[in-house]
Amino acid sequence: MSLAEDKRAARAAAGARRKAAHAADPGAAAGVLSSVLAGYRGVPLSGYMPIRSEIDPLPAMAEAAAHGPVAIPVIEGMGQRLRFARWEPDMVLVPGAFGAMIPEAPEFLVPEILIVPLLAFTRGGHRLGYGGGFYDRTLEGLRAARPTLAIGFAYAEQEAERIPLEATDAPLDMIVTPTEVITLPAG
Repeated sequence: MSLAEDKRAARAAAGARRKAAHAADPGAAAGVLSSVLAGYRGVPLSGYMPIRSEIDPLPAMAEAAAHGPVAIPVIEGMGQRLRFARWEPDMVLVPGAFGAMIPEAPEFLVPEILIVPLLAFTRGGHRLGYGGGFYDRTLEGLRAARPTLAIGFAYAEQEAERIPLEATDAPLDMIVTPTEVITLPAG
């Protein structure tokens, strides 16, 4: 099986696990994430607007926004790094590229913490995304400029024993689930 086929199969299996976990989510999944972010009050961070069956970080983002700048990713085109537009609860959002919701009048900032969506993760800090490479390219650029903390946010059921990897896959520094914080050694 080729790496591309291996990743397709891993994405399908991970998507099914995430969908089942999302269906069983009572809506309190962001509590542990809020506790983690409380230790970084005032540090610019980026969350995301959940799509499909992604775990919802919005309650934790709203709490963090009371203490410092919070942004959401803006996709400007295939093969490009993400940019981050300031976000506030209840602000007007409009569909951006690929249908992702973005602020109507984006004000860009550079986050030091990224809450990263994913399909699957390993305890070693590896992440399986959708295959566009947006977060991999973005983390590479941010980390080249300064330390940047990448927090994978997922249901515990999204854990995988193994994920097919490429050399360009950016590792996570921490993984937060509704029941656990997995801190990884500095690479």
